[in-house]
Amino acid sequence: MPCPAIAVPAGARAARPKPPAPDQQQREVGGAELASAGLTIPAGAPVPAKLTATSWLVADLGSGAVLGACGAHEYATPASVQKLLLAATYMPKLDPARMVEVTHADMDYEPGSSAVGLVEGSQYSIKTLWLSLLLKSGNDAANVLARVGGGTSDFRAGVEAMNAEARRLGAHQTHAVTPSGLDGPGQFTSAYDMALIARACYARADFRRYTATDTALIPPQRNGAGGFQLNNDNGLLHRYPGMLGGKTGFTDLAGQTYVGVAERNGRRLVVTLLGAESAPIGSYGEVTTLMDWGFALPGDVSVGQLIEPENADASPGAQLTPVAGPAPGESETSTFSAKRIVLTAGIATLLVALVLLGWARRVRVRSAAGNRDQERED
Repeated sequence: MPCPAIAVPAGARAARPKPPAPDQQQREVGGAELASAGLTIPAGAPVPAKLTATSWLVADLGSGAVLGACGAHEYATPASVQKLLLAATYMPKLDPARMVEVTHADMDYEPGSSAVGLVEGSQYSIKTLWLSLLLKSGNDAANVLARVGGGTSDFRAGVEAMNAEARRLGAHQTHAVTPSGLDGPGQFTSAYDMALIARACYARADFRRYTATDTALIPPQRNGAGGFQLNNDNGLLHRYPGMLGGKTGFTDLAGQTYVGVAERNGRRLVVTLLGAESAPIGSYGEVTTLMDWGFALPGDVSVGQLIEPENADASPGAQLTPVAGPAPGESETSTFSAKRIVLTAGIATLLVALVLLGWARRVRVRSAAGNRDQERED
């Protein structure tokens, strides 16, 4: 059925960039039901309220089960939620204690767009840059992180690495042009892809700490630049019960975008929202509407699956076995250890089976030889 949509007055929405030609295989990643441009919800589930967002998705962050979606694989412009892809790419690789100096090239971002106020020639820790990125959506911080991560004089190599990470995660409809999410030609994502990227981010304890931080301090610099305080711009962090964090975004081409995660009774849901309008309830109102809808559903329903990176190259639409993510409070190390134990047990079981098979075969051979000897004696 069509997505429940609030009518947007003619001319109120900026013309969106022309998306790439649809790829049916990409549209079926995570399950054939997700290929629809319309509403996809479990049988018998209540229809969500009308929204202005052009596409959205609700999924269980632990099991990866997609609970519902509107145009899950429709191309959309990301705005600053693309900073999550930057975090997924480089947070595992950059030492948070490392000090880096801001260069002139890092100041190459759209005037008037969101920036923290980093000073050229000043030095900041990688940790401070992540806080600047996630609390204040600093486009200057995004440029520094992409440049340092890419190891070149500007952010272009960093953006190439972001696109490689998107492919590794199975987010094949995502193509970054800027590290910050500022609009660029050919820059797109989808609600499904952003859920994959968010799941990778929230699997990390350091990311969860950063995105849930209320305030942080930018230290004063030796060159005379003063220090100042950062406040978390995510208005839902303390307004929605169980909110663990989120990332906002806005550009004229993208409209309002949002990716957020909340937890109730040990169950974590992720909502991705693209192409929303500021009225009548804005992205915050639309996200909370979808969160409430998702938490009201039973825990065993789904219309698709967030694929695991190891399945990213599998045939789109294949029935993929859900793999549970870390339980609330569980570390990535313990999850890895559990998987290693399961793998070791599986190998041991296989070896035992092979030994038993060989033993049985030898018994059959000896038995057959004995039968032949018995026949000759008869």
